[in-house]
Amino acid sequence: FIISNGTLTKYYSNTTRYAHCREAQKQKLRIKTQSNSFEFTSYWADVENNRIESLPDFTRTFLSRTTLLAILTRYCVFTVDKNLLVMRPYQIAATERILNRIEYAHNRRLYGSLKGGGYIWHTTGSGKTLTSFKTAQLATKKPYIEKVLFVVDRKDLDYQTMKEYNNFEKDCANGNSSTAILLRQLNDPECRIIITTIQKLSTLLKRADERIACLQSQMVIIIDECHRSQFGDMMRSVKRAFKNYYLFGFTGTPIFAENAVKGSLGKPQTTTDLFGDQLHSYTIIDAINDHNVLQFKVDYLRTMRLNEQMTDGEVYDIDRPDLLCAPKRLELITHHILTHFARKTHRSESYTMSATQNISEVVRSRHPGGEKRIKVEAKGFNALFAVQSTEMARLYYEEFQRQQAELPPAQRLRIATIFTYAPNEAEEESLGALEDENPDGIGRLDTISKEFLSRAIDDYNALFSTQYSVDGERFGNYYKDVSLRMKNKEIDLLIVVGMFLTGFDAKTLNTLWVDKNLRMQGLLQAFSRTNRILNSVKDCGNIVCFRNLQEEVNRCFSLFGDRNVNSLIYIRPFADYFYGYDERDKSGLTVHRDGYHEIEQWLLANCPVGQLGQMVSEEEKRTFIRQFGALLKLRNLLCSFDEFRLQEGIATDMEGHPVEKLLLDESTLQDYTSYYIDLREQFRTHKSGEAKQVHDNVVFELELVKQVQISIDYILMLVAQYHESHCQDRELTVKIERAIGSSPDLRDKRELIMQFLERINPSAGEDDIFDQWQRYIAEQRRADLERIITEEKLHAAETRTFMERAFKEGEVPEVGMSIVKILPPMPLFGGKGLAEKRAEKKRNVLERLKTYFRKYDQM
Repeated sequence: FIISNGTLTKYYSNTTRYAHCREAQKQKLRIKTQSNSFEFTSYWADVENNRIESLPDFTRTFLSRTTLLAILTRYCVFTVDKNLLVMRPYQIAATERILNRIEYAHNRRLYGSLKGGGYIWHTTGSGKTLTSFKTAQLATKKPYIEKVLFVVDRKDLDYQTMKEYNNFEKDCANGNSSTAILLRQLNDPECRIIITTIQKLSTLLKRADERIACLQSQMVIIIDECHRSQFGDMMRSVKRAFKNYYLFGFTGTPIFAENAVKGSLGKPQTTTDLFGDQLHSYTIIDAINDHNVLQFKVDYLRTMRLNEQMTDGEVYDIDRPDLLCAPKRLELITHHILTHFARKTHRSESYTMSATQNISEVVRSRHPGGEKRIKVEAKGFNALFAVQSTEMARLYYEEFQRQQAELPPAQRLRIATIFTYAPNEAEEESLGALEDENPDGIGRLDTISKEFLSRAIDDYNALFSTQYSVDGERFGNYYKDVSLRMKNKEIDLLIVVGMFLTGFDAKTLNTLWVDKNLRMQGLLQAFSRTNRILNSVKDCGNIVCFRNLQEEVNRCFSLFGDRNVNSLIYIRPFADYFYGYDERDKSGLTVHRDGYHEIEQWLLANCPVGQLGQMVSEEEKRTFIRQFGALLKLRNLLCSFDEFRLQEGIATDMEGHPVEKLLLDESTLQDYTSYYIDLREQFRTHKSGEAKQVHDNVVFELELVKQVQISIDYILMLVAQYHESHCQDRELTVKIERAIGSSPDLRDKRELIMQFLERINPSAGEDDIFDQWQRYIAEQRRADLERIITEEKLHAAETRTFMERAFKEGEVPEVGMSIVKILPPMPLFGGKGLAEKRAEKKRNVLERLKTYFRKYDQM
């Protein structure tokens, strides 16, 4: 599909369109999953990443005969889940550059040399796996290419890449768990694409290179994360063994002269030295510009005080070995994380996400692509805590356990840790690398670290009812399970030393706490774990540094981005979003961006709460929707700042002193939210006229309405207060009505809640309100479903099973045999009229079941 307003033009696949249409048809206002949003459409661009936005220019390039045919026939992927992916322009450009280089090198017999290869610099989070998959797939179609080797430098990335390739096309690639299997694959003409680790390949070449039949064949070798695996004897042994190779590297953080170290030849070795020309680049600046990744918010927190004159806002370099592990320092940092975790990770907000259903570790390890996908409700995001050493990981883990023991169980975070042997830390810091850990390195841990890790895994087993250990394959399965639970947001905080800071992709992760020296490529790789796009609630990658990394951060982004565009990489200061700021637009004109405080003032002056229902013109409604949507966006962003104390209704300075009172209190915000949702409901149901015009030209920030959403627990607390007043306090009933009206999820439950309010016996006293509520809900839920079954003459047992599955998976399925099985029997034959009756019956039943689902979902 192509979408344009003449000035701006984008393209996207029909999968995105269908997902959007399914979402629009749902009566319940759910938060969209990541595949459904406008951000996942793409601008067209040239090979230098300059966007081609206008419709005439887009038409001349994208819709030219050769380009369009190439996209349709070469640069689309139809996944095993029946989803169509269309590659982004930089992915297409990189693939074309590699294929052209292979053709050029073949014609001039340059294979086996640097001139026959090159490297691709695509920033982290830009989809390098899809690019490499398409490159491998298209390269194998060349008649002179016998095989494509995709080489990673860690066992966990081998598993991850194999899983992603299988998602793109089932059984398209061949993985291997041993050198014996790798040898068979290299000698098998049917194995065209092979995924392996560089360690496994190097070991095989040392032991059995004479038995490999394809050493003289023309082969494409693709090295993933080539900034890490390029230095060392293993890569040189691969180059020596394969005589006619085309060598290509993929990296998000290349090695340049500025961040290079001396290699075995005694001189600095850059990515160009070892892989050849840079064939294509797509930097973090390009990705942020295209809204393919998020900006960063970086906080630097001083953890020690030299003297009483130092203020809390100062940053102090605490890189002193004798102080790093001081118990008081670890205690303060742990307390800070526990105190601010909910704010940083938006823990009070919920959204729907797709998760992988947990299955046994044996099945998962043997069939990595066989997990079942389900929809779940998630609360906020999760986080990583990167620490300097295995010793610090132990100390922090134990401190978290100690402090959390004092908290109520409901407030405790689910914390895990994972690490393996780490070599010389000073060498790692000088390289700026994070290549120190591998699931295979557990055997080299010292006794104390290994005993602690075993205890931590025992805690993990108790928490999740698993049976992992530090022994051999069971530790590898522990790594896979931790990875899966991080992506499913079942783990709140993962303490790591080096693992999960590179190559790990979890869209639910939004915060990185850092008590570790990071620099150059290691720093960018670690930071980039947090900035994958998920939904409107996730607005930036949060980085909180307990070390003075500011100079290293600036150096890193100057090298891998542009020293003049730090304002693009980082989100703006708190004051800009709160009070507003001026900036230059593309034409060079200065424009003012309203701040939260300015929009508050505008709403109160132009849209008083008591006069909201008097808006009649299209322009008035459009302006209100636009302004309140902007307020929701700013409110969501400001919640990441410590200066924005929403519960206290104030804005503070960096030292915590109040500087401004928020103008919209809780009840006023609920009134505005309620009217905002009312407008959305009106525009969704009206098919023509003024309302439709507004609907067609504005965007409702429904994901961000969740930010001011009222939970059922809050409503029940108000109900309890009403009960304590012996059901006499009518102000509480008004407050309950207002709260329900401001929540999209509770509107469908309004009748249920208000009937419960009327049924409360003011003299009961002893019975707990929450217990009464649960009994009431169970009774009403059962009665309502039985009423539908009776009135629609449905199959009772099948209908109950059907709805149990709907509540578990988060939606009522509209297709498939499950809906057919619950319908009453009707003749199969009888002409067109009977077919229409069957279809109408199905529609009516689905509508009633969806209404029932919305009423009792999450209750």
